[in-house]
Amino acid sequence: MTVLVTGAAGFIGYHTVQRLCLQGHEVIGLDNLNNYYSVELKQARLNELDSLPGFRFLPLDIVDKQALMALFNMSGFTEVVHLAAQAGVRYSLDNPDAYAQSNLVGFLNVLEACRRHPPTHLIYASSSSVYGANSKLPFSVDDAVEHPVSLYAATKRANELLAHSYCHLYGLKASGLRFFTVYGPWGRPDMALFKFTEAMLKGEPVDIYNHGQMARDFTYIDDIVEGIVRLLPKPPVPDKEGAGVNRLFNIGRGLPMPLLDFVDCLEAALGLKARRNFLPMQTGDVVQTWADVSALADWVGFAPGVSVETGVARFVAWYRGFYQV
Repeated sequence: MTVLVTGAAGFIGYHTVQRLCLQGHEVIGLDNLNNYYSVELKQARLNELDSLPGFRFLPLDIVDKQALMALFNMSGFTEVVHLAAQAGVRYSLDNPDAYAQSNLVGFLNVLEACRRHPPTHLIYASSSSVYGANSKLPFSVDDAVEHPVSLYAATKRANELLAHSYCHLYGLKASGLRFFTVYGPWGRPDMALFKFTEAMLKGEPVDIYNHGQMARDFTYIDDIVEGIVRLLPKPPVPDKEGAGVNRLFNIGRGLPMPLLDFVDCLEAALGLKARRNFLPMQTGDVVQTWADVSALADWVGFAPGVSVETGVARFVAWYRGFYQV
């Protein structure tokens, strides 16, 4: 395969590129290297990827439609894995324009490029946040998702609807992956595990929202990547009229963990006790996530299975090594 991976310097993008290259595929990675979080961390990921056979990196922003179209005109991508996005629920309260540009305009540009140069399969990142105010658990891809509680969630739901329309109109085959709280080595500094680890090693308190009355379906990065690479050669089957199809999948551990238990796991891995600073619920957040992963398991024969205890320990080992702590 010749695979385009957008957001290649990001957390999930880095791991996806690494796996695809090690499997012998040609990979072109794009990223705009913005400063939403440490550019140094993103560059360090790219430095790790530079030595891999078959990988080429291009500093390109998907919002730049002309540059993206030129790339598609020159390159014959058999598959596209679109992971580039402005991430983070809380940041969307402060900088909504960044989400409109990257997640809406940028994704539309990707769809337009795929319309003109159709890949065999387009996989794109959605999010568990699309379930918003839903109270039925576990979250199923068959559930209605019409009540997002953050702008980030709304843009991800918009991505799913845009993909559906392009598949219907132009025959594309696409799969949207609703990621559930991804964590692991090389993770994002704005995520809870990274922030808690950093604070605890500095002897600072960790901020725990909703007074700890929260649970997340924490999903280890290797399980996420396994789902992506298994899905790549299995695009949706065209409907009976032969039209393209946009299919959605949850990709999560399928086993939510209370946030306070998660902190317990981190304490065990670090050998430190956390100073817990309990705070009210933050705007745009949700109390619990829980993935029904049966659709993914049925389609590709895989469901995530790395335990939180194992995953957190691996993250801590990476963090200590990378930051020499």
